[in-house]
Amino acid sequence: MHFTQREIKDLFFAWILLSIAFAILFTDIKEFAIMSFIVALLISALTAGIGFLFHELMHKYVAQRYGLFAEFQAFYKMIFLAIGLAFFGFIFAAPGAVFIHGYITKARNGKISVAGPVTNIVLAILFLIPLLLINFNSEIINLFFDLGFRINALLALFNMIPVMPFDGAKVIAWNKKVFYVTVIVAGSLFLLSWFI
Repeated sequence: MHFTQREIKDLFFAWILLSIAFAILFTDIKEFAIMSFIVALLISALTAGIGFLFHELMHKYVAQRYGLFAEFQAFYKMIFLAIGLAFFGFIFAAPGAVFIHGYITKARNGKISVAGPVTNIVLAILFLIPLLLINFNSEIINLFFDLGFRINALLALFNMIPVMPFDGAKVIAWNKKVFYVTVIVAGSLFLLSWFI
């Protein structure tokens, strides 16, 4: 993959700032302790942060495989909004998007778009397997795998909303079968996250 200098900076800062937003969300502000925030920040960076990063990188990878120009650009106002909202106990995160230029057919656009949610589905399953098979004697490690599973399942499902500018709108315009299969798998994983 080819990256611009601006893109590397935007990916790094979007990853860090989004991780901070989730760390604020996961930390009890009333009983704030620096150590618990640092732990929450590390877990957030390796769960929500990695989920976001890999999601965007897969959009870029598939686009570049088609010979298209693809560059991630951060939406800093939206990231700071996410940080602000985290103090009130919820997050609406739209940290940025991969902008693509070149000859884009409906099929190419659909495949580029579905690559992100499919990546989150794979990550959710990778976090789920150890959670189900291994009995960790550590609350922090259990929390890490649990949040990794939940967040990636949610990211996959959320991004499949069939309305622009979400990935789901471009996927359903290309192939309804792929859209429904992806939604069912992501939805099933998200539903499962409430029962384990």
